[in-house]
Amino acid sequence: MEADDDSTASLDDRFTEPIDSEKATINSHFLDEDGDAESHKFLTNGIMKKKKYEEYQEEYHPGHTSFGMSVFNLSNAIMGSGILGLSYAMANTGIVLFVVLLLGVAILSLYSVHLLLMTAKEGGSLIYEKLGERAFGWPGKMAAFGSITLQNIGAMSSYLFIVKYELPEVIRAFMGLEQSSGEWYMNGNYLVVFVSIGIILPLCILKNLGYLGYTSGFSLSCMVFFLGVLIYKKYNLPCPIVYLGLCFIPRSLLLSFQTAYTIPILAFSFVCHPEILPIYSELKDRSRRKMQNVSNLSILAMLVMYMFSALFGYLTFYENVEAELLHTFTKVYTFDTMLLLVRLAVLTAVTLTVPIVLFPVSTPRHLLKRTRFSWVRHMLIAAFILLFNNLLVIFVPTIRDIFGFIGESSTTAAIFLVVGIIFMFSSLSLIVMDWIHNPPGSGGGH
Repeated sequence: MEADDDSTASLDDRFTEPIDSEKATINSHFLDEDGDAESHKFLTNGIMKKKKYEEYQEEYHPGHTSFGMSVFNLSNAIMGSGILGLSYAMANTGIVLFVVLLLGVAILSLYSVHLLLMTAKEGGSLIYEKLGERAFGWPGKMAAFGSITLQNIGAMSSYLFIVKYELPEVIRAFMGLEQSSGEWYMNGNYLVVFVSIGIILPLCILKNLGYLGYTSGFSLSCMVFFLGVLIYKKYNLPCPIVYLGLCFIPRSLLLSFQTAYTIPILAFSFVCHPEILPIYSELKDRSRRKMQNVSNLSILAMLVMYMFSALFGYLTFYENVEAELLHTFTKVYTFDTMLLLVRLAVLTAVTLTVPIVLFPVSTPRHLLKRTRFSWVRHMLIAAFILLFNNLLVIFVPTIRDIFGFIGESSTTAAIFLVVGIIFMFSSLSLIVMDWIHNPPGSGGGH
């Protein structure tokens, strides 16, 4: 029977028990990997063996995560720390161009999710590595794993970077200190390690994404609080640039080196594709249409959040907004209780996002001969990835560098490859030139 275009239920119902290979021959996406070359194609005829049935049962387990929890998880994966750089992007493009670019990226992201779900249906798998393997063999499997790993490590690094720089400031504000006292608990390098071990690692070792729906919901609540305070502060302090000792100068029509960072920030804002299939595989009563609705609602909600946060952040500081919005606020509000709560809320939100992003990377069991889930291997991989990200965060100079390189080295779908390469080389060239003219330690950059 042909699979329903709008449902994967036929995949779940087609194989309900082991089939006697001597008596039955069926049409299936899932054939013996030891067969001839034709058995690696997407649609073919063959014999379902007990080994393949067991692999099917592991990959296509019934989902138990509700629609709402799936929206929370995907929205949390989208949100991340990119929201803190959008005001800076708007300051370097202008409001109209920013809105056009952001809408364009959102539409491309939605379409790429549609392509991804179609690929999963035609490829007969909900695992990226298997899709890559069935399309291009072993190189395709490794390419899929490598691209997901690169993207997610970059995302996790950006989140941990915020923890590194914001948590010491929050502690300093709580203690009422004008400057850092130099104690170890004021050192961001130590603090990011403690947060990784005490909070992130226990959440990362959970077997299923569904358990993280509650933490994702709380994370999104923190970001809604951040947006509310941002809007309130805009009208509470109409002209904060006076406090900065600066005057507003209209933006020049000429593009500067700083404009090169706009496209990477926008491209990074809607990146959630490595989490699409893991969330899809755990969706209750899953179907392609239902998962597309999850994606539509999540991206739409984040688009609204991005628009408001970028607009009010820009209208508050105009050209003086920095690449990290909260740092700009600290120049105006030194000891403000509400701003302190906002910084704590953002820290909580980005910290609870890391387990969602780490999940697709921490379970690469399909790259190994043993496909059964192993708690020991799962925990060791999660710990190693967190260790690598901590080292990266400690030695990379600024969060802007992470946004730039990761945003430009990733693409939403293969159909946009040519455009992505053009933007990647043009933006990276300008970024490198900016580093040459304004080294990170020179104080000339943001």
